[in-house]
Amino acid sequence: MAVDSKSDSTPNLKIVVERNPSESRLSELGIKSWPKWGCPPGKYHLKYDAQQTCYLLKGKVRAYPKSGSSSSSSSSSSDEYVEFGAGDLVIIPKGLSCTWDVSVSVDKYYKFDASSPSCSCSSSFY
Repeated sequence: MAVDSKSDSTPNLKIVVERNPSESRLSELGIKSWPKWGCPPGKYHLKYDAQQTCYLLKGKVRAYPKSGSSSSSSSSSSDEYVEFGAGDLVIIPKGLSCTWDVSVSVDKYYKFDASSPSCSCSSSFY
């Protein structure tokens, strides 16, 4: 069992990272027609109301998924993260809440795969 994703506390909500997909794969997805988004280093609290697929042109991120239950083992939930960066294709499932800890400014193509194209975002810099 593999794993770029360490989200055992939310078994159906895992971030999937495809490292360095081929040009033909990117072309098949049509990523260059997707909208672009970028952000500076910082911490961003995100809730995905629809599945998002994104391709990072630049940047480095550690995403910390929030566990489904706040009363479960608190020591393990804050240590779990998925790391991705420039050249990675990332799929973030609908319903996931997470914190993005961006260490290198992000520039990405993205698309939402559901009828509600939204992500609730708030940022705070620590």
